[in-house]
Amino acid sequence: MDKKQIRSSAIQTLKNFSEDEKQKVEQKLTKNLLSSNLWNQAKTIGITMAQGFEWDTKMIIEAAWNQNKIIAIPKCSPSEKKLTFYQLKTFDQLEVVYYNLLEPKPEKSAIVDKTSIDLLVVPGLCFDERGYRVGFGGGYYDRFLADYSNETVSLIHTSQLVNEVPSENFDIPVNHLITEKELYITSESGAAK
Repeated sequence: MDKKQIRSSAIQTLKNFSEDEKQKVEQKLTKNLLSSNLWNQAKTIGITMAQGFEWDTKMIIEAAWNQNKIIAIPKCSPSEKKLTFYQLKTFDQLEVVYYNLLEPKPEKSAIVDKTSIDLLVVPGLCFDERGYRVGFGGGYYDRFLADYSNETVSLIHTSQLVNEVPSENFDIPVNHLITEKELYITSESGAAK
């Protein structure tokens, strides 16, 4: 299967979760992330505002605020296919943009420098154990990750793990995968799981 077919199949898998099943998975993913060393060692966390069938990130953001961590939310620049992260102190800073995405209002938010993001939670639809992923097809994260040197993690259900994701030389694997069951250190990050 090519990436387009994998993407379509993964979206369907995620949409098949009932609301109740989805909430249970989200609670486990949140618990596993918040109990990890990755989380405990990070002061500034980059994360998206999840939408629709994606695993909800609101609980994670609120937990970070409660622990006095800095939350950075991306804003997409479609003309440059670029992400800029802004500090989110309240959900009132968000606005609905194209594709119903929730993004920070630049005039109400301070830019967070890429190098100060200790842990980046990378979204995706499908992953392999090397950490390669199929995202939503815009290439925003691959561009951002090209010169990002801190920790990366993705939150996934085990049904999103596949044997192999087709990867190209510009694809950047994530360092860690957190499932509803456990934390994986991906093989491409140089450590065994």
